[in-house]
Amino acid sequence: MTILANQSDFVRADMTWQQHLKAAIRCPKSLAAHLQIDPEFICDQQANGTFPLFVPLPFLQRMEKQNPADPLLRQVAPVRAENQDVIGFQKDPLLESTFEVSPGLLKKYDDRVLLVTHGACAVHCRYCFRRNFPYETTPKSIEAWRTALNQIQADTSISEVILSGGDPLMLVDDMLRKLIDELATIRHINRLRIHTRLPIVIPQRVTDELVDIITNTRLATVVVIHANHANELDDNVGRAIADIRKTESIVLNQSVLLRSINDSATDLINLSQKLVGYGVIPYYLHQLDRVSGAKHYEVPVSEGKKIISEMRARVSGYLVPRYAHEIPGRTGKTIIL
Repeated sequence: MTILANQSDFVRADMTWQQHLKAAIRCPKSLAAHLQIDPEFICDQQANGTFPLFVPLPFLQRMEKQNPADPLLRQVAPVRAENQDVIGFQKDPLLESTFEVSPGLLKKYDDRVLLVTHGACAVHCRYCFRRNFPYETTPKSIEAWRTALNQIQADTSISEVILSGGDPLMLVDDMLRKLIDELATIRHINRLRIHTRLPIVIPQRVTDELVDIITNTRLATVVVIHANHANELDDNVGRAIADIRKTESIVLNQSVLLRSINDSATDLINLSQKLVGYGVIPYYLHQLDRVSGAKHYEVPVSEGKKIISEMRARVSGYLVPRYAHEIPGRTGKTIIL
């Protein structure tokens, strides 16, 4: 993929995705300094200690300087509101611990399973429902995945495997190829779904080898990216998406409805129009999963319904995502509207 040069003084056009991970901002004061914002406006030390800041430079450069209300900044800045204990918000809001049948393997749905393939992400989103997941227990090698692979092999009701995390594209290409090749040997597995935020946060992750891995599998592949605001999408992200589409994968987007970030029809229309311009289907708009520390992001369902209704009145139907939430124990997403 060709990465466009940019005018930033802190991002080099020739940096690899691994170099961007190493160079990511981890210090709230550094984040504030880059954006020319008083750190008191955007950072709380207690919240940062609970869930550390992590922001790669390609994502940082899309934030507006001197704007504490920037919609990308609001997704990653640790704030005082995270420290509040709120009734109804919990560490495992989807009760995923009850669906883990072996380390890293979750069986939440009838015909598909989820592999938590990596514990790290390209950016720490403060509203993440898995911010407390015990990633240290997930397998770190193909042999460590053998138990899970054998369980998938034994269950012929499974036709689809979802690679999640963390972020599955945090795996190096060689490891990712081996895992996908192993899954492709299981005859009753027909589809592979990859949920990732990396093409948005660090578009350099979409390497030629990654494209080759996805292209050269017998499995029908769906790549689900995660963008919440139109400002997350720039020319480099567009080129990364174009490279993914060369694999003939279906490319979908999932968003989370977030207070003061994308909680208006105009915000979400702008996002959908930009996504469709890149060939991505706006698939789901998720009601916030009620994870501890994320209450300040929550938008009432009644407001969400009004937003979706307004979108349908203003734009073509294919630009309107399904408004949904996940209820533990159900065999799929529950559509709200």
